[in-house]
Amino acid sequence: MATTQQATPQGREINPDALNALLGRVVQDMGAAMQAPLILIGDKLGLYRAMGDGEPVTPAELAKKTGTAERYVREWLNANTAGKLMEFDAAKGTYFLTPEQALVLALDDTPVHLPGFYHMMASVMKDEEKLTEIYRTGNGMGWHEHEKGLFEGCERFFRPSYLANLVSSWIPALEGVEAKLKAGARVADIGCGHGASTLLMAKSYPASKFFGFDYHGPSIEKARAKAEAAGVADRVTFAVASAKDFPGKDYDLVAFFDCLHDMGDPAGAAKHVKTTLAPGGTWMIVEPSAQDDTAANHNPVGRIYYSASATICVPCSLAQEVGLGLGAQAGPARIEKVVREGGLTHFRKAAETPFNMVFETRG
Repeated sequence: MATTQQATPQGREINPDALNALLGRVVQDMGAAMQAPLILIGDKLGLYRAMGDGEPVTPAELAKKTGTAERYVREWLNANTAGKLMEFDAAKGTYFLTPEQALVLALDDTPVHLPGFYHMMASVMKDEEKLTEIYRTGNGMGWHEHEKGLFEGCERFFRPSYLANLVSSWIPALEGVEAKLKAGARVADIGCGHGASTLLMAKSYPASKFFGFDYHGPSIEKARAKAEAAGVADRVTFAVASAKDFPGKDYDLVAFFDCLHDMGDPAGAAKHVKTTLAPGGTWMIVEPSAQDDTAANHNPVGRIYYSASATICVPCSLAQEVGLGLGAQAGPARIEKVVREGGLTHFRKAAETPFNMVFETRG
């Protein structure tokens, strides 16, 4: 660490206290970055799940339970303990997860499940050379051009928020929509990916019909398989289509979950949505939480979203027609501008969480 007053070659004085504070933050980030692949490995090999019951284990016991090599598992356990992701009983030489740690790391389909994020991050790191090149050229990089881990990672990153909020608070916040869904409505879910949001709604509102659309064929195939496994294939249809040409009319609800900002021509998508809504139909737009003032987004959540935007969202938009490049931190005013350019007149923020904004739009 710096301990004395120093100066840069340009003659600018260095404040050692400010430098030490910065280095402290960087060391924390370095630890988190180095631990990231270990979280992914632990998720893929079922190491966290095997500890989900909270029972203390030695490295040898965990390796035996998971069919892995003890020497690697020992190092993995110590890295997780150093990162405060699990606990260590020094007297017994055992490791365990607290109930809170298990909820975040070991249990699937919880509102706070974390490991899915690391599949997405690993994909971006594998694509680093491609991303570096488009920063030079200004070209885009389509969603389908990313390493395959992005598709599973994105679904698993957003699903916890949908589990926690979609049926319990977001849909009830939309005027008249919940009653329609319970009675039997037609719903289009655009940019549905693997179908997490579509399937959650289908399970919750069995009287309604759901149509999921995404331009990425492999994701649609995965969504169909998930619908069969969930037992809702009788009321869910998945098909390949874009936001500007998805088929169907008279939808009582059209939903865009965390995807409008990825589109090259979001205003064009808005125009198409308007033509597909039933009289009195609602367009629900879920977007990453953001303020209109850029400086207000310079916070821990904004850091995640700006970083994702710089490597996934903006490249995706710039690879398409128009290439508006809204980005994941566009803010309510820019989203409203897009909606109104599409010819819709009603726009309001219906709900908000630390990670998402939910907008209600009608023609």
